[in-house]
Amino acid sequence: MRPRDGDDTGAATVWAAGAIAVLLVIVGVVWTLGAVVVARHRAAGGADLAALGAAGRAIDGEMAACAHAEESARRMRVRVAECRLDGWDVLVTVQSEVRGPAGLGGTVTAKARAGPVIGTPTTDAVVEKEDTAGSIGGRSSVDADPSARAP
Repeated sequence: MRPRDGDDTGAATVWAAGAIAVLLVIVGVVWTLGAVVVARHRAAGGADLAALGAAGRAIDGEMAACAHAEESARRMRVRVAECRLDGWDVLVTVQSEVRGPAGLGGTVTAKARAGPVIGTPTTDAVVEKEDTAGSIGGRSSVDADPSARAP
């Protein structure tokens, strides 16, 4: 075989293959980061909605509030990892699965807290309910704590 005229050594093919490989790696990284961001936003939204929904049921007790939080979270395609009442506030932790390229993934976590603002008509009704239902000697546990009442 006789060599061709010119200086063609086939290096352009190697460079093109390398450039395509680098481009595919960049696309994979961006795709994975996008999947993580989407999962994080889904988890944050799910945690917020679960906490708000559960706060509306806090008067019914922790079991009812957390059951409502789990239902809200399920509809947002996240799962409740922790749910508890802290006074009238509900603290919810949810987890969402990350689905990246080629089956790669993981879990993201988000936390939310929700509860009534002291001094609103809702909390005043709760205070009145406690005053009539849980008072001992004309004084309820809410009256005993001056910081629980609005100024």
